[in-house]
Amino acid sequence: MALLPEGRSLPDEVWRRRHRAITWIAAAQAVALGILTLAVGHQPLTALFVACTVAYPLTFLALPGAGRGLQSTATTLSLLVASVALIHVLDGLTEAHFLFFVVVGVVALYQSWLPFGLALLVVLVHHGAAGTVFPHAVFGHEGAHRSPWTWAAVHGGFVLAASLAHLAAWRLNEQQGLRDPLTGLANRTQLVENADRLLARGAAPVSALMLDVDDFRDVNDARGHTAGDRLLVAVARRLAGCVRPGDQVARLGGDEFAIVVDGGPEVAAAVGERVLRALADPVAVDGRPLAVHVSIGAADTGTGERDAVTLLRNADLAMYMAKALGKNRLVHYADGMAQDAQDKARLIEDLAGATAAGQFEVYYQPTIDLAAGVTTGYEALLRWHHPTRGLVPPVEFVPLAEEGGHIVEIGRWVLGEATRQAAAWSAQAGRPVGIAVNLSPRQLADDDVVATVRDALAASGLPARQLTLEVTEGVLVRDVDQVVTQLLALRTTGVRIAIDDFGTGYSSLSYLRRLPADIVKIDRSFVQELGTGNRSTTLVASIIELARSLHLDVVAEGVETPEQQAVLGRLACSHAQGYLFGRPAPAGAQQPPAQALPAPRGPVRAAARR
Repeated sequence: MALLPEGRSLPDEVWRRRHRAITWIAAAQAVALGILTLAVGHQPLTALFVACTVAYPLTFLALPGAGRGLQSTATTLSLLVASVALIHVLDGLTEAHFLFFVVVGVVALYQSWLPFGLALLVVLVHHGAAGTVFPHAVFGHEGAHRSPWTWAAVHGGFVLAASLAHLAAWRLNEQQGLRDPLTGLANRTQLVENADRLLARGAAPVSALMLDVDDFRDVNDARGHTAGDRLLVAVARRLAGCVRPGDQVARLGGDEFAIVVDGGPEVAAAVGERVLRALADPVAVDGRPLAVHVSIGAADTGTGERDAVTLLRNADLAMYMAKALGKNRLVHYADGMAQDAQDKARLIEDLAGATAAGQFEVYYQPTIDLAAGVTTGYEALLRWHHPTRGLVPPVEFVPLAEEGGHIVEIGRWVLGEATRQAAAWSAQAGRPVGIAVNLSPRQLADDDVVATVRDALAASGLPARQLTLEVTEGVLVRDVDQVVTQLLALRTTGVRIAIDDFGTGYSSLSYLRRLPADIVKIDRSFVQELGTGNRSTTLVASIIELARSLHLDVVAEGVETPEQQAVLGRLACSHAQGYLFGRPAPAGAQQPPAQALPAPRGPVRAAARR
């Protein structure tokens, strides 16, 4: 790029910062010249005249609608008038001419030929004309006295070269201020300036994508900040490979990235899908694979907004909606998302005091031994009774609890309640009744999770072998080595480990042999299609056979019809859960049977498990 390109080459924020500094220099010179005029013996009226003459061009800065050209010309004229005034005040002192050279270097910071060319022209004309009339006051050697215009050109060349070198160094420093130091991508200032430039073209569509790395805090907690930084660099490289020449990728801070797309919603969607595909494969960090996903929000000028800040805000709202819908997806902005964001923020605030206020309740869903037809245990499922919104679905508040950092406290409470209830049921039934409790990614990454489990078991008196801790497969594949270490530590307490939602993660079967698991829970999406003649029966049979070869128990989730139960029985599945056997309900509504359950009477209408 040229050092002094035409047009709006500098971002507004950078230009304003430079212009503000140059304006202060010009104003300070006006005051300083007035004081110097008095100091060398001139009359006060003369000193006032000099100061006002130098300051006068600055009054044009106050004109309504003054653009960059007028403002930079005004400050340049003020600086040049100060240079001329200094020579007269000091009665032609040769050293006073050096102020011209300083002025040329200062106005070069505008990075525009208008002020720079004006200052350079004045220097050349002044040295040529003044050198012709007063050669001894301008030049200090005889050669210049004979050819003042030649030596004026020589001085101009020196000034030009020195000023451009000065500007190149300054621009290098400014470019560093417009780049993210970790990834080398553009920062927010440069991104907004680029978006404004695209938006200023007229009615041409412009889009923005906001991207946030899912569960990045867990990577920092588990692998350390150095590994987290390397992951961000790898993500930045993949993002840069997904855009076209006219688009721009930026890192806004932390694990948040943005892309300004020169095109409408279809183009933005294509870029977003390329990003999701590019990040589908794990990233190698320190020689170990690390699964990484991003939530993406997209917004475009089709809403009528042609402002960079508004465009990025809308994309940010859509990105948070993508997280709320399950992460690792692309969501386009729609009207009403701003209100949704406000509701979400209020819910996160309400979650902070929900545990202490007693708003949470644990529901229990039975787990059935399919061969014996008896309840062997229960899964603990959290419910939130909000004081104004009523019963809030877990799919809505659990991600918010994770995002807000409240899930560790909530999970600790659930673990205590569930183990206490299982101990009471065991005493009532006269036999062991198991309890399964879900561990969130944040809890699993918590260094105190082992101590938390031990404390809950000790407080409740529940034998460790009756507690099962469930971890979703999607959590496991993010960093297998770290997860295996944590699960092994948990198993030292005597508890059992279950892999929840099995079959929905990345390379499920290849990871299963490495995990210290006792139970595999087949995801409800496979169970719901049993008996329909598709491939689900084959897949479920394969999972059961694999689990049997690894000496693992199997629990089929989401069983809702006798036909599904019959297929699972033929496939020798050991345990099952679902509305066919019992809905989640408070502890008081559950009675652990002491003998075999009667056969279910008929199908139960399908509904969400949680």
